[in-house]
Amino acid sequence: MANFHVISGTGDKLDLPIIRTITIADLFDALRRGAADFWEKPSHYVMLVLIYPIVGIVLTVWMNGYQTWPLLYPLVGGFALIGPFAAIGLYEISRRREAGEDTSWSHAFEVLRSPAIGSIAALAVMLLVIFTLWLTAAQALYESLFGSSPPQSLGGLLTQVFTEPGGWTLLITGNLLGAIFAIVTLCTTVIAFPLLLDRDVGAFVAVETSFRAVMKNPVPLMAWGVIVGAGLFVGALPLFVGLAIVIPIFGHATWHLYRKLIEPASAIRGM
Repeated sequence: MANFHVISGTGDKLDLPIIRTITIADLFDALRRGAADFWEKPSHYVMLVLIYPIVGIVLTVWMNGYQTWPLLYPLVGGFALIGPFAAIGLYEISRRREAGEDTSWSHAFEVLRSPAIGSIAALAVMLLVIFTLWLTAAQALYESLFGSSPPQSLGGLLTQVFTEPGGWTLLITGNLLGAIFAIVTLCTTVIAFPLLLDRDVGAFVAVETSFRAVMKNPVPLMAWGVIVGAGLFVGALPLFVGLAIVIPIFGHATWHLYRKLIEPASAIRGM
């Protein structure tokens, strides 16, 4: 446990990675590479992420039983907030494929033995807090407009939103609020988890590097956030089953986006 650390890395000094400038074309190249990683062994990866559509269906049934339909849309949107951590095993698969190592799906769980597991866990907790705050804010917004008695069905919710006073306020304000949470998540974790898998720099540097990457590449990375959010929404529409394809492709693509954004440590040492 002497080597266990969270905020800082293993060295005496902060390792601040060098950030490159990317373009929109790099986003599509990362997506192409992510799709290639996925299709190499799609059955393995679908098995790995099958839990996501199952969880989605369970949440839908739960809301149907407990009349919490107003949280359906926020929960679907919440996949984008926890996605950076949810796909961490997929980053490892892409890293291994890039290095020419064995890419059996079981290797996705080797992240549990990563030297940076403390930092990874800390960032996971941070995302969980953001996700919880988002759901709390969404619930508070709904109750401020419609009260604390939710509709009994999805049809009732849709009727309430599109026909009653306050419906459009809920849609517009809710989406703006969600966008704020999404931007915070993007700025703090867009490449944080891939960076920690590749270089044990600590949670602080991982978050700081993600923020610097967004500040240096605001248009491409904001576009990346929109692409990921739209993809997750579309994947969630068919009873969440589409997430079994969308999540792994975005997960693999994020690794390649990280490679495009960050100068390799070996290149820095060779200067």
